[in-house]
Amino acid sequence: MGLIQAVKGAVGGVLADQWKDFYTVPKGLPSTAALFAAVPQGTNAGRGSNTSGSSNIISNGSKIIVPEGYGLLLFQDGAITAFVAEPGGYEWRSDDLNSQSIFAGDGLVSTFIKQSWERFKFGGQPGSQQAAYFVSLKELPDNRFGTQSEIYWDDGFLNTQVGAVTRGSYTLKIVDPILFVKNFVPASYLQPGQVFDFTDLDNAAASQLFNEVVGSLAPAFSLYTNDPSKGNRITKLQQDSLGFAQSLSAAVEQGYQWKSDRGLAIVKTAIVSIEYDANTRELLKTVQRADALSGSRGNSNLQASVAQGIQSAGENGGAAGLVGVGMASGMFGVGGMQQPTAPAADDPVAKLKKAKEMLDLGLITQSDYDALKAKALGL
Repeated sequence: MGLIQAVKGAVGGVLADQWKDFYTVPKGLPSTAALFAAVPQGTNAGRGSNTSGSSNIISNGSKIIVPEGYGLLLFQDGAITAFVAEPGGYEWRSDDLNSQSIFAGDGLVSTFIKQSWERFKFGGQPGSQQAAYFVSLKELPDNRFGTQSEIYWDDGFLNTQVGAVTRGSYTLKIVDPILFVKNFVPASYLQPGQVFDFTDLDNAAASQLFNEVVGSLAPAFSLYTNDPSKGNRITKLQQDSLGFAQSLSAAVEQGYQWKSDRGLAIVKTAIVSIEYDANTRELLKTVQRADALSGSRGNSNLQASVAQGIQSAGENGGAAGLVGVGMASGMFGVGGMQQPTAPAADDPVAKLKKAKEMLDLGLITQSDYDALKAKALGL
């Protein structure tokens, strides 16, 4: 007993002509709507067996159309009696031996749904009324997050604690509608005319999610910036929406079990702004300068600086400014500009370059290099 699949996939005009009365998704829903009651569409005009159905209450013979991107949940006395994730047309038959209770398909949702169905399944009784609800299986956009004060985390690349104020948005996806309804949606939303919307300011359950996301931001930043595959750079955060979404989803799962307990997952993020605190901004400037002066670019920069110094000395003090032609030629040679043979002992760039060469030659370990880098940069 349950649902019979009349047509699978996209519902065409032939079925619409045949079914003058059916239940489907209400019109005019916002893109952020997650759960809502099915509504009747069309007039019966004497056709079919369901002639006096009320909003979202179906009985034997009721027709239901499930559009692409939505799932159908049937309830009896608060228990879930059927679930559909395959788009198409269905008919409720409580006394048909060929009817089914679950149509999960082969997509992403099916793996989670079939596990939850075995835990919560409940068989509808012949002749009983069933309440029909739709749940969105699409990405639900415009879920915002933000911090009013700095959050702090340990950064592996800078080798210290960093802080920032940040704001942005993320998209949610209901990956297990059964868990979502059973464990998270308040009973007040399982009523005709009610719409569960994650962006509704009056939705206390949605506000709880917002607070949990804000509480997970610092662990998410730590997971992202300390992942070796990300290069340990916080400056990449705003360019990698999918990568940071994975870190944020992992953080909320670890802290609040969104996927395993509520059937929810964060899919994408968009970081609108990150405002680092004063200490972090100063550290980033130092690191950027060290990066700019490393390798061949650093050699070219150094030679250009020396050449500019010689030119200024010649203009201001003539031969005296150069401390004699012999000293100048002995320092730079006759053939052209060369790098000074001995860098200044207190030059952090020179220290970092020498340490990098020793690391590449295998003379020191990575931890030795990190310690030398931190000391040279004054971290």
